[in-house]
Amino acid sequence: MNKSLKKLLIKTKKAVFSQQIGNNTSKFKGEGYDFVELREYEDGEDIRKIDWVISAKQQKPYVKVFHTQRELNINIVPILGGSVHFGSVKLKQDLITEICAILGYSCAAQSDSYSSFIANEQVTLSTKKTKKLLGVESMCKNIYQYDCLNKRVDYKIIKDELYNKIKEKSIIFLIGDFFNTKDLNIKVLSKKHEVIAIIVRDKFEEKPSIMGNVNFKDPSSSKTFNGNINNTLAKEYEKKVKLNDHILYENLKKSGIEFIKIYTDENPYISMAKLFK
Repeated sequence: MNKSLKKLLIKTKKAVFSQQIGNNTSKFKGEGYDFVELREYEDGEDIRKIDWVISAKQQKPYVKVFHTQRELNINIVPILGGSVHFGSVKLKQDLITEICAILGYSCAAQSDSYSSFIANEQVTLSTKKTKKLLGVESMCKNIYQYDCLNKRVDYKIIKDELYNKIKEKSIIFLIGDFFNTKDLNIKVLSKKHEVIAIIVRDKFEEKPSIMGNVNFKDPSSSKTFNGNINNTLAKEYEKKVKLNDHILYENLKKSGIEFIKIYTDENPYISMAKLFK
């Protein structure tokens, strides 16, 4: 195994098992321990769910609804287009691998089933459903070594294929940089599953510095850019990224999708802990 990947896995495993993140609670509603709401009884429901004390006071039957406390089905989906082959501190692809390791080890620690897919122009099964620690190593190796150069991201294909391939009600983690998402529409996926988006970025991408004459190669298309990154061009690019993110955030909020952003110079474990709290 690659030494850098091995070091990443050891560090992540130690962090997860020394202080577990997450408490095996999803947003799905069902029988469990964490109270969510009280609502009127509906015909056909299990009468054992009725709160007889409240029902007597209200003169009509009421039931309590709880957060599901049970074994979860987790699907980890890194979105590996060519653009993740970039980073001023470390590659976004490496950060995505680390985030996936955190999720995988957390699942294994809580005995939750998890599987993984690699998504871009298509969705490919990376690791089959498992609860074992070895599954994390296999998943992360596939992600870390994946050749994402010249790969474009098609969010419609990703949404359609995940909808068709994931049959059981699950928690789906979508992990990528989420650029060019004007046509992103995963609301139908969020109605069937609980979807969480983890946006991975490098700060240079959002606020580029003035670099003068440069020669860049687009890792998604191999097209080259020869030009001068002056103050005007840097500000124009920064404005476009802000517009992209504004549309992205509004889209995710309307779809009921929780999301966080993690930068390549941050500790992903700390950010993930905040997400699960």
